[in-house]
Amino acid sequence: MPPFVIILMKFRFKAFALHLLASASVLTFVLGSLYVGWYRWPGWYVAGVASVVAVLVGVDLALGPLMTFVVAKATKPRSELKRDIAIIAGVQLCALIYGTTSLWQGRPLYYAFSVDTLQLVQAYDLNAQEIALARQQHAAFQPHWYSLPQWIWAPLPQDPRERNKILGAVLTGGDDVTAMPRYFKPWTSGLPELRGQLKQVDSVLYFSKPEKQALAQLMRAHGLDSTQNNTISLYGRGKPLLAVFDPKTLNIVALLAAPALPPYRPQQQKLVARTAASSH
Repeated sequence: MPPFVIILMKFRFKAFALHLLASASVLTFVLGSLYVGWYRWPGWYVAGVASVVAVLVGVDLALGPLMTFVVAKATKPRSELKRDIAIIAGVQLCALIYGTTSLWQGRPLYYAFSVDTLQLVQAYDLNAQEIALARQQHAAFQPHWYSLPQWIWAPLPQDPRERNKILGAVLTGGDDVTAMPRYFKPWTSGLPELRGQLKQVDSVLYFSKPEKQALAQLMRAHGLDSTQNNTISLYGRGKPLLAVFDPKTLNIVALLAAPALPPYRPQQQKLVARTAASSH
């Protein structure tokens, strides 16, 4: 390879490496801060933020440095090279702002036990009116911009009129009590009611029958009893988790994700059965 070609390639690889290092540093800081503060397990999983993170990683760690590698030429005027890299950085910045804003607005604020499930409550689940009401009433669990995720109990109000109003709103697509911080109570206050809602793994909501069977096997592999009433589902906008409790202390001992299973195809199963029958 001619020496001048080697020099050109070294220049491109150096520009690529520097851009990749800068992008990785910024992205690590942003995602790391959000993860440590709000999205640590199980937040990132239940919130289902993989698509937003994939956009950020794709644009900031792949597309950006790769475009710099393409436009970086040792023979190009420095003013033109700076302009091209500035355009690339501008696109990256737009993607970073979009992704960071989406993650911030969807940050987990509460893990709420309500009625018969555990539910993730994210920042954009709370409207301005409910936040204002919580602050006016000096509710113990009113949200602030710096609020970190809390485990809370969200019971329906005792007032029949308010209770029916909420239930009616839910039926028409309105807010549930899990979006009303003025009604939130300490997690420990709801434990007696939570105990009555724990079920065997084969009876929990939001999982298919094969997933329940796989979760039961996973529980046994972790030394957990799959025949007790000790589980409840934790759901959000992502995939649900199985919350397993110690029946005596009501402490959460495991949060289990259903293993990935092959799609069930009834027609294929019938064909296999017929083939097996015809072979005898």
